Amino acid sequence: MDSARLAEATLGGPAGDGAFPGLRDRRHLVAFVVGCAAVTAGVLLHLPMYWMGRGNGFRLADMEMDAPMLWGMAAILVGTVLAGWGLLPTSHLKAPRIDVAVPDQPRLGRAHYKLMLVLTGALVIDVMKPASLGFVLPGMRAEYDLDTLTVAWLPFAALCGTVVGSIVWGVLADIFGRRSSILLSSVMFVGTTICGAMPSFTWNIGMCFLMGAAAGGMLPVTYALLAETMPARHRGWVLVLVGGLGSVGGYLAASLAAAWLEPILSWRALWFLNLPTGLALIALSVLIPESPRFLLRIGRREEARKTLARFGSVLREDGAAATAPTLPASVPRALLPMTIALSVCGLAYGLINFGVLLWLPAHMVSLGHSVTWTGTLLAASALIALPTVLIAAWLYGRWRSKASMLGALVFTALGLGGVIYAQAGDSSAFVWLACVALLVVGSNAILAMLLPYAAESYPVATRGRAVGWIAACTKLGGPLSQGLTLLGMVPSLGSAAVVTALVTLVALGLIAAFCIETRHHAVA
Repeated sequence: MDSARLAEATLGGPAGDGAFPGLRDRRHLVAFVVGCAAVTAGVLLHLPMYWMGRGNGFRLADMEMDAPMLWGMAAILVGTVLAGWGLLPTSHLKAPRIDVAVPDQPRLGRAHYKLMLVLTGALVIDVMKPASLGFVLPGMRAEYDLDTLTVAWLPFAALCGTVVGSIVWGVLADIFGRRSSILLSSVMFVGTTICGAMPSFTWNIGMCFLMGAAAGGMLPVTYALLAETMPARHRGWVLVLVGGLGSVGGYLAASLAAAWLEPILSWRALWFLNLPTGLALIALSVLIPESPRFLLRIGRREEARKTLARFGSVLREDGAAATAPTLPASVPRALLPMTIALSVCGLAYGLINFGVLLWLPAHMVSLGHSVTWTGTLLAASALIALPTVLIAAWLYGRWRSKASMLGALVFTALGLGGVIYAQAGDSSAFVWLACVALLVVGSNAILAMLLPYAAESYPVATRGRAVGWIAACTKLGGPLSQGLTLLGMVPSLGSAAVVTALVTLVALGLIAAFCIETRHHAVA
């Protein structure tokens, strides 16, 4: 039986039309399915060792790995490679001029709302994984008896992974398709679950790098896909809303998981959440269409036409050009200074999210507060920030995209000033809540607007790469912050907030000088 018939028999229909529609023309779909099963089985082989430690608070430090764990690690490695190979396209990729037109429709359809809901869920799962780092560090440091210098290797590795993943997955999204990139990222999510069963801190470092790489790749793919399917009139607020809800929801999910699970099942339980959430991402991918642009590049024009029709779009060869104005002709010449401005803005966000907010839980614990109290405080801050995502989406889509970004940077600077004030004295819980909420509001508004703005500002042929680079810059603050720790130059929370505030103000000036207004302009 050849691969096409075997895939048909396994997946319940013509190859790719059953459980995985839109994934025909892949090297071997059965290899992808078998790879997913192998990765899942490899994770399950690690659970007995974790559960064996329930009598002593799930402490596994310095325990010997048993045979099932070693076999499980091999299964995860082989399964990931097999799944990635199976997703490679078989058709020869060409680079024709893009002929996709997304009309400026007055209303969104059912397909638009369904895609928004699915991708929001995907981003929640994606964001909660690196957001969990701050909550596992205190427990991990206590179990492995680590000093400040040594424990910094964990977030350093994970955050380096997010930088690499953003760039690599951005390139993959342009070459192999948006949907396949999401699937491969999901498979890696499942595999990194075993970080919760590692008895050695060194193994945790390696697995967290892979977790970061998988998490970092989701954002550029999501924004590129949304920019290519949403009508110009609604594109701005849709991208901001999906990104903002995903970001706040992910941080909220990580905070609640830490507050509820960590006191009972230890910090390791936060990593084991990768198994169900990763499998959920694979299941959700059934509802995610492939990029029409990618379908055109591999010669599946009729399927691209049908996909575009679901979203009210057409091919330019049909004579239906976009009704919204295109960006000014001077934009390509301004890409470099604009890229620098957006990169600095991304760096400011990275210093906040992976520097200030990452150190915040440990700082609160050092002041005598419990992990549960700290997790509850940060979860409350995320809840307060949730409505601001709706405001940011409204401002970005109905007012001005550039001015909205500048406003978010101002709010962030005020939040950083509040953190500098709060940590300098014996501040009450209310003061901390107000300062952290303001910081989370501003920083999440930045992330909610920054990548959608980049997706609207760059041409479609390089959109995945461009958004991937900006996304990498949003993670770059993490390795920089943790690199200081590894060099023995651990900054205080106040010092970190001061430096981050200065970078934020520089980003404010650069965006004001070099960035353009994108509201209601058609994506090129």
